[in-house]
Amino acid sequence: TVCDLTPAMLAVGRDRGVDRGLVDGLDWVAGNAEMLPVASSSVDVYTIAFGIRNVADIPAALAEARRVLKPGGRFMCLEFSHVQAPVLDRLYDLYSFSILPRIGQVVARDAASYRYLAESIRRFPTADRFAGMIAEAGLRQVKVRLLSGGIAALHSAWKV
Repeated sequence: TVCDLTPAMLAVGRDRGVDRGLVDGLDWVAGNAEMLPVASSSVDVYTIAFGIRNVADIPAALAEARRVLKPGGRFMCLEFSHVQAPVLDRLYDLYSFSILPRIGQVVARDAASYRYLAESIRRFPTADRFAGMIAEAGLRQVKVRLLSGGIAALHSAWKV
């Protein structure tokens, strides 16, 4: 498993996996999503969840995902998206930009990080545009499944 996490975050994830018996045969490596410390064509599955929108150069990260995947390897990305339902989009914006930062201030004493979360979701490409970026990176059979009215999207593709 290659993760773009701090060593402390990676250790927590590894420890939880060990506790649950889920990590047999895995190597845990911290790395930059734009320059993974992994050999080309060596990975069966590349997954990233709620992280690619924070990568500085998304096309570079997608190209890197393609580089490390074996032929026949699967790309899976779960990311926040743009709400599709007309009423839900206004409620979600109200929650994201007004309520969530207040919760962040009370719980974590950090409203700014929760405002950034909402802003980063807003700036991230639409699900269709991101699917196009995945295809532009050379991955094939790109599919998108919108979840919760478009609050999140599951993107999948294959290295052919």
